[in-house]
Amino acid sequence: MSYTALYRKFRPDTFDDVKGQEHIVTTLKNQIQADRIGHAFLFCGTRGTGKTTVAKILARAVNCEHPVDGSPCNECETCRAIQTGTSMNVIEIDAASNNGVDNIREIREEVAYRPTQGKYKVYIIDEVHMLSTGAFNALLKTLEEPPSYVIFILATTESHKIPVTILSRCQKYDFHRISIETISDRLSELMEKEGVSAEERALRYVAKAGDGSMRDALSLLDQCIAFYLGQELTYDRVLEVLGTVDMEVFSRMLRKVLAGDVAACIHILEDLLTNGKEMGQFVADFTWYMRNLLLVKTSDDAEDVIDVSSENLKALEEEGQMIETDTLMRYIRVFSELSSQLRYATQKRVMVEIALIKLCKPSMETNLDSVLDRIRVLEDKMENGIPMAALPQGASAAGSHLAGTLEAQPEAEVKKPEKAAPEDLQKIKSSWNNIVAKTEGLFKTFLSTSTVKYNGSTGENKLFVEFSNDLAQKCIEDPEKKELLEKLIAHQIGKSVEVEMLLKKENKHQELADISVDDILKQAVHMDVIIEDEPEEE
Repeated sequence: MSYTALYRKFRPDTFDDVKGQEHIVTTLKNQIQADRIGHAFLFCGTRGTGKTTVAKILARAVNCEHPVDGSPCNECETCRAIQTGTSMNVIEIDAASNNGVDNIREIREEVAYRPTQGKYKVYIIDEVHMLSTGAFNALLKTLEEPPSYVIFILATTESHKIPVTILSRCQKYDFHRISIETISDRLSELMEKEGVSAEERALRYVAKAGDGSMRDALSLLDQCIAFYLGQELTYDRVLEVLGTVDMEVFSRMLRKVLAGDVAACIHILEDLLTNGKEMGQFVADFTWYMRNLLLVKTSDDAEDVIDVSSENLKALEEEGQMIETDTLMRYIRVFSELSSQLRYATQKRVMVEIALIKLCKPSMETNLDSVLDRIRVLEDKMENGIPMAALPQGASAAGSHLAGTLEAQPEAEVKKPEKAAPEDLQKIKSSWNNIVAKTEGLFKTFLSTSTVKYNGSTGENKLFVEFSNDLAQKCIEDPEKKELLEKLIAHQIGKSVEVEMLLKKENKHQELADISVDDILKQAVHMDVIIEDEPEEE
């Protein structure tokens, strides 16, 4: 006899055998026991969670001659006929290939005939979201008022594609992703029945790779057993078959990234490629490893939210002390973006190498989290006694850090900026968004809607910041806000300027005018800037 795959061989026969869907199983059993069976069911959920299996069990249960606690006995003539596929009362339809109006019309004609055996005629329509619009419309009337002996069971992985008119006529059941613990226990149970020796750690990893799908986990387990037929299934062997990477490699990779050692990171990646590891799987697993590391740093009860062994948890706690949360979040962001791009990339290795270089060299990015990482690198260099030249421009992105840096420098080292000239006000206006971006909180919000002006009659070297929001009064009265804004402007243009903040409704300087940046544009493009008036609408 030919070999039967594990997921087919151990497909549940009763409701009690279904794992991880107790909320659905209990409801269906109660309906059968109380004889309150609905006429239309919609089973939704990701692949491998038991939709079709539960549908077949339900089809047998409603027709079973001797049901046991709401489940089919699987011994009567009706149950055996349905199991072998010879029953005319249970019709399975694949909507992916039978999605036209004519296919649904055939169903409408068939429901007029009573079942030849049993109580109910059951139609199981799999992947029902693939039906055409016309087919859905043809199904509506029959689904709403079917004969008393007809039950429809619709199964789909994409419930959002089902028309509302269909949804409102069905009892909807959402199949959840199955937990790693539940899948692991099921795999261990089946391995005992198969007489295969397997490490608990190996089965847990297979369960995790199943991503909430019992069928996927069983298929992966089948693959691992076939590769090492007659041998014990160990954790290392599972990693080798699935093309994944051990946690120890991730630990070495992270340490090299924190040290900024690009060459070492590339060598580790080269070793993984030589051993046949798949790049997409490496990126996914390394992202998951950093996710666990982040949870260890931010959660008080990490063992409750992270599915790793106590040994690995202890290693994660030790490594968590080596890295800051902001840095770790940047690493996760870079690799998450890489994961979505890698799917359609032809040069996957090159993209992974670029991502690793980004992690090692935060100066390649301009995001705020990369700026904080650059500050970390500079602080490490200072602590290790490595001399630094001038402070990089990117390291002073946050206004609060900038203010502290300027105050910490001796007066002899800080060159006092020269007084701003009127043309410098244009430079402030042209880079106003950059200045505002370096502030924080409500002050940043109010500045983003403010207007910078100058005294048009006197042309004095003074910048007026006009707020339109009355709530900005507290910021106006705060001398620290004024001082911070002046320091940010001085750092941006290299010259000092006096700032006065005021509310628009209380503006006593009627001669204030908006600052034009035409001269700046002319210098940049070396040509006159012509501003055309828009034609008036007739």
